[in-house]
Amino acid sequence: MMELKIQLIPTGEIILPPGKNGENFCHNCKVVASDGVRAMMESALTARDRVGVQDFVLLENYTSEAAFIENLRKRFKENLIYTYIGSVLVSVNPYKDLEIYTKNHMERYRGVNFYEVSPHIYAVADNSYRSMRTEGKDQCILISGESGAGKTEASKKILQYYAITCPASEQVQTVKDRLLQSNPVLEAFGNAKTLRNDNSSRFGKYMDIQFDFKGAPVGGHIINYLLEKSRVVHQNHGERNFHIFYQLIEGGEEDLLRRLGLERSPLQYQYLVKGNCPKVSSINDRSDWKVVRKALTVIGFNEDEVEELLNIIASVLHLGNVQYGGEEGSACITSDTQIKYLARLLGVNGSVLTEALTHKKIIAKGEELMSPLNLEQASSARDALSKAVYGRTFTWLVNKINASLAYTVPDVWVVVCCSFEQFCINYCNEKLQQLFIELTLKSEQEEYEAEGITWEPVQYFNNKIICDLVEEKFKGIISILDEECLRPGDASDFTFLEKLEDTVGGHPHFVTHKLADGKTRKVMGREEFRLLHYAGEVNYNVNGFLDKNNDLLFRNLKEVMVMSENNILTQCFDREELSDKKRPDTAATQFKASLAKLMEILMSKEPSYVRCIKPNDSKQAGRFDEVLIRHQVKYLGLMENLRVRRAGFAYRRRYEVFLQRYKSLCPDTWPNWQGKLADGVSTLVKHLGYKPEEYKLGRSKIFIRFPKTLFATEDALETRKHSLATKLQAGWKGYSQKSKYQKLRTSAIAVQAWWRGILAKRRAQRRRQAANTIRRFVKGFIYRHKERCPENEYFLDYVRYSFLMNLRRNLPKNVLDKSWPTPPAALKEASEHLRKLCMQNMVWSYCKKISPEWKHQMEQKMIASELFKDKKDNYPQSVPKLFVSTRLNGEDINPKVLQALGSEKMKYAVPVTKYDRKGYKPRPRQLLLTGSSAIIAEEGKLKQRIDYGALKGISVSSLSDGLFVLHVPSDDNKQKGDVVLQSDHVIETLTKIAICAEKINNININQGSIKFTVGQGKEGIIDFTPGSELLVAKAKNGHLSVTAPRLNSR
Repeated sequence: MMELKIQLIPTGEIILPPGKNGENFCHNCKVVASDGVRAMMESALTARDRVGVQDFVLLENYTSEAAFIENLRKRFKENLIYTYIGSVLVSVNPYKDLEIYTKNHMERYRGVNFYEVSPHIYAVADNSYRSMRTEGKDQCILISGESGAGKTEASKKILQYYAITCPASEQVQTVKDRLLQSNPVLEAFGNAKTLRNDNSSRFGKYMDIQFDFKGAPVGGHIINYLLEKSRVVHQNHGERNFHIFYQLIEGGEEDLLRRLGLERSPLQYQYLVKGNCPKVSSINDRSDWKVVRKALTVIGFNEDEVEELLNIIASVLHLGNVQYGGEEGSACITSDTQIKYLARLLGVNGSVLTEALTHKKIIAKGEELMSPLNLEQASSARDALSKAVYGRTFTWLVNKINASLAYTVPDVWVVVCCSFEQFCINYCNEKLQQLFIELTLKSEQEEYEAEGITWEPVQYFNNKIICDLVEEKFKGIISILDEECLRPGDASDFTFLEKLEDTVGGHPHFVTHKLADGKTRKVMGREEFRLLHYAGEVNYNVNGFLDKNNDLLFRNLKEVMVMSENNILTQCFDREELSDKKRPDTAATQFKASLAKLMEILMSKEPSYVRCIKPNDSKQAGRFDEVLIRHQVKYLGLMENLRVRRAGFAYRRRYEVFLQRYKSLCPDTWPNWQGKLADGVSTLVKHLGYKPEEYKLGRSKIFIRFPKTLFATEDALETRKHSLATKLQAGWKGYSQKSKYQKLRTSAIAVQAWWRGILAKRRAQRRRQAANTIRRFVKGFIYRHKERCPENEYFLDYVRYSFLMNLRRNLPKNVLDKSWPTPPAALKEASEHLRKLCMQNMVWSYCKKISPEWKHQMEQKMIASELFKDKKDNYPQSVPKLFVSTRLNGEDINPKVLQALGSEKMKYAVPVTKYDRKGYKPRPRQLLLTGSSAIIAEEGKLKQRIDYGALKGISVSSLSDGLFVLHVPSDDNKQKGDVVLQSDHVIETLTKIAICAEKINNININQGSIKFTVGQGKEGIIDFTPGSELLVAKAKNGHLSVTAPRLNSR
């Protein structure tokens, strides 16, 4: 199912998610992207109250610095670090990683119109690249700002954008890799930690990226300006020397450091301890060293070049540790260790180097004289050599990188401007501001003329007067400084200041302590002068101006370096310098010439601008220091640029773009305009009620003077979107539901037809199977009595199967269940086997569940069954009653009886009635069974003991009475004759006696009468007669008469 989704992002812009083929089409713009597209920047105006405007030109109060900074604050708070001033990009350093530099973002800005996407460094890079390809003109991107504002990072992002988005081949990929890898090398040798920035560029860099006719980067060229060589020998507190020194010490292998004579501690080297900041938490020197070593290989350095380069870096550290001593006016080196290392690393003679570091060569009237140096002069000579060696090596390094990137085609320049000395950087800023304003005015004027709009002259501050003050021939500050450096006599920084006061003292932008009024003198030193720059007033201290401008190296030190065996140094120090009698240009003159050349280059190219701002000095994410930012806004000339940009019209767009976006606001232009674009725009603005002074129509663009006019139009569009969205949603829902219904209907018909076919096939198959089954069954029934054959095998199998299934359902539930299904003739034998197996299984299962106690009970019941079943009338009544282990408890038996028994264990005890031999008088007695005898007890006496071995038999009647007779031998003197007893539990009692005495086969069940021995050979007779109730009495004939009811008929 297709869906239409529109997503609003925090800036108020529209993102259309990817379509079916991974593309997105926005009918309000010309953007197509693979991962969603941001519509035109006008979309963000709906959120302007929260996130500000994307272009400062659209600020209503464009002359207010407060409104400018507040717009910056709003966007900074929402992590929107980029904002336009027309085509100028303002970038605020966020001091944190933002997810806006991915490949997806690069693709989003690739080939898209500048104003169709939100502000970004990629938009500037892509616009310059496309302009170069389509117009065939060289382009330049000028990046400027304070140290720590993010200029270096901005240049990296531009290089990364070109490396990813430009066409590539194997050769081009090599160039891309070298372009990217040149950054860490140049940062290692040219960047350092300052108070404001942990990775501050200490040189001016101009990178020329060269493209072929296909638009692929095939080469590059880097020009370096004004490396801050003084940092090699001195750093302010809290700052560091160049990164490469710390990277070498921290990351270098032990063998490498041993060969270079270095220790793994920056505190051991004088050039690294001046700033008292050897470690920085945000810098990993060990990791950076690995990156630099890899980058040198990628760029094309061989092992010999890397070794010689590191020798030079190590030699600078050793030079810093050279210590001087000696008498006043004649310095000498106090330690030979450093000289030995220097001689080996630099490839020079040690003694010659020692002499060059302690003497200077003077040529007077054609004669060469060696003049000793005092301690101060010797230290200065040492530091001058360190600066010269490092500075020239850095220049060689840049040239080496250029050699690996060499090519010649149209180019795009990326320019990063950084400070060297405050005077030079401010002079550079003045020149760039002058170029900036001139090119901005020029581009505005050209656009107006191209569109046929009358150009209105713009009043702005022209800083040419300040540039002339610095660079004018013979009268400018640089000329006066050079003249003072070349003047014979005692020239000093203070004589230079006096010369300035005499020459340019009347200039309105120049002030010294001597020329200032009383109020200004309180805040100025006597050694300072003040210039009134376009960005504000700056005081300069003249101390060191002459020394830094001269930047001279003694001749004999040059001679030593020329004789070096190090190939890099031989290229850095040319022998022609020794024969050239002309004094080298001063640093200020070199800088002036370089800047003039730069201005010439930039004027020949189409410029783009990136203005970098740092939000605070503490490098904290999310902190917005208004005072600091106001200062940067001023010296970057942003307000001046905005005023020039807004002098005419705040907003301009091509007719097709403007009409495409706002056509829904006019019935005549909605949904499509068929006529000329200019007529469509004219109809649209008239319907919107634009006043004549609010807009102008050019040849291909509409110009709107006031932002409020655009805001009102955008707000009207936002209101209109709701009704348009409702219509779109209604149409889309109708279309999607109709499509869904048609798909469902088609699918349902197909499923129904298929299912009907399946059901029909199943029914036919069942019918065939049923017919075959019936046919086989009938035929089998006919042949059922014959031998097994194909005709009856199905029937016979079915009969067997039916019997077995019936048997399975009707198996006996227990051993007493004798039911069993009647088997067919063919299964009678098998049925009997199954019946036996079933019974065995049930018996086995039953037996498995019987406990030992119950087993003993069953064994007794089995014996009772064998003895009395169908023989004695009261047996059936005893079956359901369980036999007990004893009928008398311990307290029922007299303790004397128990004592008399001794150790004999009593197995059973039951109360009985004993009938005397004379008169058959009943007497209560207790019958006790032990392991060896049956004992008759009376209260505390053992009346009679009958050993089981002497027991001849037991007699009992077949009636329901409880009398029984224990027969004993008549010749046994211990016995008085047979014992006649009566028990209420006669079956249980006799079973126990039979088991204990093992006389199971000696129990006699008599009918009618029982004879027993009375004693001394006399016999007694017990007559048993059936009756209605139990009666025991002596009959008249002298017999014992027992009448007992008959309970069962046998």
